[in-house]
Parts: sequence; C-alpha cells; structure tokens
Amino acid sequence: MSTSPILSVRGLVKRFRGLIATNDVHFDVAPQSITSIIGPNGAGKSTLFNLLTGYFAPDRGEVWFMGHRIDSLPTHRIAALGVARAFQIARPFRELSVLENVRVGALFGRSGERDVEQVTQRALLLSGLEPIAHQRAGELTVGQLRRLEIGRAIATRASLLLADEPCAGLNPKETAELIEVLRVIRTEGVTVLLVEHDMPSVMEVSDHIVVLEAGRKIAEGPPSHIANDPRVIEAYLGSDEGLTA
Repeated sequence: MSTSPILSVRGLVKRFRGLIATNDVHFDVAPQSITSIIGPNGAGKSTLFNLLTGYFAPDRGEVWFMGHRIDSLPTHRIAALGVARAFQIARPFRELSVLENVRVGALFGRSGERDVEQVTQRALLLSGLEPIAHQRAGELTVGQLRRLEIGRAIATRASLLLADEPCAGLNPKETAELIEVLRVIRTEGVTVLLVEHDMPSVMEVSDHIVVLEAGRKIAEGPPSHIANDPRVIEAYLGSDEGLTA
C-alpha cells in the first residue's frame, strides 16, 4: 500500500467578508484510513468539506488528491477523479427503490469504464443495504437513509469518501451499524474523511483525528493523543474533563 497521502491540504484560507472560516488549515490523509475532523460548532468543518469538494474556492492554499491539484476544479471534475461526499441530510429519489437509487450513483462518479450492475451490487453489499434493496426510498428510517447516502457515494467508485455527520440523530443500534459500514468500506480500499460530533463513535472508528477551533487547526493525532490534549478538551468541552479514547 502506498505511504503517500491520498489527500493533502495545504494552508487553506476561506473568508466570508469579515469572517475567516478556515485559517491556514493543513493536514494529510493516509490512504485506506479513517480520518475524523472534529471541533465545536462554528469551527469551520462544513466550510472545509465544501472547499474539498469544489462547492467553495479557497482564497489561499492548495488541495491535492492522488497527485492532482483540485482546489480550482468544479465539483463534477473532482467527483470524476474519485472523491464522493455523503451528506448528513439525505435527498434520495423517494419513489425509486434503494437499488435504483444506488444504480443512479453507479452511472456517475469516477471516470472510466464500469459495469453498472456489478458496481451497484458491490455498493449495496458494502453499505449493508442488500436486505432492503427493493424497498422504496421514501419508506426508509433515518439510519437506513444515511446508509443509502453512503451507498450512493460508494457506487460512484470513489477512492475517497467524505462523510458529513453520518451518525447525527441516530440511536445506538443505528450508530453501531453505520460505524461498521465505515469500517467495511475502509477494509475494501476506500479512504474515509469523517466530520462527526458523536465523540464515542469518533474515538472508536478513527485512525487519525484533526481538531479545528474557530477555523484553525489546534491539534491532530491518533485518538489516544487527542483524548488527552488539554487544548482539545478546553475547545471542545470547555472544561478539563477528559475525552474517552
């Protein structure tokens, strides 16, 4: 397996009038890893994801994905290189089945030849959606919709999946199922970049954690390091209580 980063973020700055949403953010993402971005509300996590996927252009800085500079590319070009995003609020084609929704993802995404049916079936398997493949998307629970969002993203044949708060609002069983999906995806060669507020899930599933506060990176490292970093505890909890690694 390559030791070069699959994603490199270098000095990203994004301003909205007088607000600096991201301020000289830099980090690397190792291939076939799960890296989590954490921080309090307003830390710049959503802005960062929008910069990585081409929804925003940075005012300064660079983003490199598998040797390609992508910070100036539109979203469809970034997707064609193999970057997919699973949104917190799923918007499936509600009248279509789960299988049909995933098949739509298989028709788009990374450039190159593909067997649409084979890609669709693999995405259903990896996201744990096979048992409900023929169920109408409009009938799914919140937890199932989150897995459908991930399944559609996988179906684009992404090498890097950006998952935006997939555990938000889920019950413990749904959360455990989704964490297992992320683990399976990683073992199948897909790198995961995760934004998540559920700290037990972050500590359980992450190989590496990047912590933002007010647009700046204040710490990064493995969960055991982050859990005991005083700057992280103060920024995230506003107290001297430890996080659980």
